[in-house]
Amino acid sequence: MKSRTASRIAWSLWGFAVVLLSGGMVLGFLGNIPVGEWVFVVLLPAFLLASATVGSLIASRKPGNAIGWILLVTALLWAISQAALEVVRHIDRSGMTISGWVVFLDWLGAWIFAPGIYLPATFVFLLFPDGRLPSPRWRPVAWASVIGITWITLAQAFAPGHLEDAVISKTNPYSIGPEAFWDVFSFMWIFGFGGLIGSVAALVVRLRRSSGPTRQQVKWLAYAGAVAVAAFSIAGVLWSFPNNEVAQVLGQALVILALLLIPLGAGIAILRHRLYEIDVVINKTVVYGALAAFVTLIYVGIVVGIGTLVGSRGNVFLTILATAVIALAFQPARVWARHLANRLVYGKRATPYEILSRLAQGMGSQYSAVDALPGLARVLGEGTGAARAEVWLRVGSELRPEAAWPEEGRAVRPPIALAGDDLPPVPEAEHALPVTHEGQLLGALAVWMPRGEDVTPAIEKLLADVAAQTGLVLRNVRLIEELRASRQRLVAAQDEERRRLERNIHDGAQQQLVALSVKMRLLKTLARKDLAKAEELADQLQADTQDALQDLRDLARGIYPPLLADQGLAAALEAQARKAAIPVEIHPDGIGRYPQEAEATAYFCVLEALQNAAKYGDPGSVQVRLHEEDGVLQFSISDDGAGFDVATTPRGAGLQNMADRVEALGGTLSIVSSPGSGTTVTGRIPVAS
Repeated sequence: MKSRTASRIAWSLWGFAVVLLSGGMVLGFLGNIPVGEWVFVVLLPAFLLASATVGSLIASRKPGNAIGWILLVTALLWAISQAALEVVRHIDRSGMTISGWVVFLDWLGAWIFAPGIYLPATFVFLLFPDGRLPSPRWRPVAWASVIGITWITLAQAFAPGHLEDAVISKTNPYSIGPEAFWDVFSFMWIFGFGGLIGSVAALVVRLRRSSGPTRQQVKWLAYAGAVAVAAFSIAGVLWSFPNNEVAQVLGQALVILALLLIPLGAGIAILRHRLYEIDVVINKTVVYGALAAFVTLIYVGIVVGIGTLVGSRGNVFLTILATAVIALAFQPARVWARHLANRLVYGKRATPYEILSRLAQGMGSQYSAVDALPGLARVLGEGTGAARAEVWLRVGSELRPEAAWPEEGRAVRPPIALAGDDLPPVPEAEHALPVTHEGQLLGALAVWMPRGEDVTPAIEKLLADVAAQTGLVLRNVRLIEELRASRQRLVAAQDEERRRLERNIHDGAQQQLVALSVKMRLLKTLARKDLAKAEELADQLQADTQDALQDLRDLARGIYPPLLADQGLAAALEAQARKAAIPVEIHPDGIGRYPQEAEATAYFCVLEALQNAAKYGDPGSVQVRLHEEDGVLQFSISDDGAGFDVATTPRGAGLQNMADRVEALGGTLSIVSSPGSGTTVTGRIPVAS
């Protein structure tokens, strides 16, 4: 059936049902409605409208889903029954002649609603949510339901005897066959009962086997079914007191409200693309249901129970006593009911509120830099019910797994290279969420759910809330980690520099000075014996002394160049540019003198960049630009060499040392490069104007 045709048919049937319902209600209000019927008069139209509306929406949007048509037919049958009976009541009140068509309407209204009771209670559960059986093995259940409903309907319509819901007919005017015939086949109701049990079993099987959005859909209808079973059970107890009018009315109200939940639950589950979180609804239902049961038990136990023992059920003192006991015990009962509901809904998991509360407490006082991430992983795992939870931290250009819960069997995962502030896929993670602060990626939260469970919308929202709250924590931990790593690199660089100086002094200047000392003793000896050789040796000593002095100057220049101290950054770099193996142009833009550590940092960073360009880039020329703006000394080294991929190429020791030098002074270092397009290294160092 085409969607447009199905929509027209569905809404036409909806309009017909609404007209019948409205006409029946108008006729009902014209008469004197008994007090006990008001609940039925008010709630039944709500059930009919809900069934008709939800059925029409499903049938018009999903014509192939039989559930929409079942709900629509249910509403139509109830509307026909109600309208027919109200017409008969109106004619009976008016004193009009009871003709054949009035008897027919009386008979029709007394039985036609029967399929409207069993159709939604069986086939909605059996076919939910896609309108098809779970598998061909459930066909016997469907046929048993058809046989049972058909028999119950035929027996209600044609069996001899009294019509319970008729207005004027005392006996069935359209009975067929003897009463013994219907008694022989009365066992057929077992098919209907078996179909009902099988339909509930089918829904349970779907719930156990489903996952993701389908599981959320089934949970909605399972919730409606559980409430319906509880309501019918309570109503059965209330109806066991036939002389108590209040109990009868409450039983009717419970049954109709339970029936109302079936179309509402089915409609929400089928029509919503992103389902409301059913766990919250179940939680509230358990809390309020437990409290209602508690209040009822206390009241009945004191007023009815003790009143029966003392022979005074209407004792005002007992009523006051029951009220006082309820008031005193209500708060502990509410706490107990909330814990019970949380345990039923969330199991051993904590509630989302408890998770965020524990996280806030930990951020405020409990978590140190050492246990912040393991504590966060534990809170995340326990709160989501995940089989495993991990916290990843960004350090430099890598994403590293820093903490996991549980710790047992923790797999060693390699770091993930980053390209910008976008979160790359986390290997094997079922759901990963980035943690950002001020637009910068700081890390990620990853969870693995137990087998058979998926990440629900509630868990997604909880992960998003936790990620939003932990940005500052990860930033602090990241700063500590980067500071620790930077200190280790600085200490290692200092040790390496010290060892280099020791080697240079030992292998160079020290050996030269030792040789000068030996030659000085030889010169003293020759001065007494051979004056000519002594003069020749003195000339050699003078040359060796100049060489040693030059070596010492070169060695000192590696520590802090004298030209840099005397004439500044531009002059020192221009001197080095003249010695470079590649063409280098220096472009100073009005720079002056700056603190010694700032000039030394810029000087050695430029030399390191020139060395890298000559070693790896093979450029035609290199441009070095220096300028100051708003109290920031900026230097940039640009070449036209081979370039490289910044996202995939890790920083070498030279680039990392440059970054450490600049960041130690509160500055920043950035690298822009791509294969075949050269490289530009830019550093910014805060300086006094």
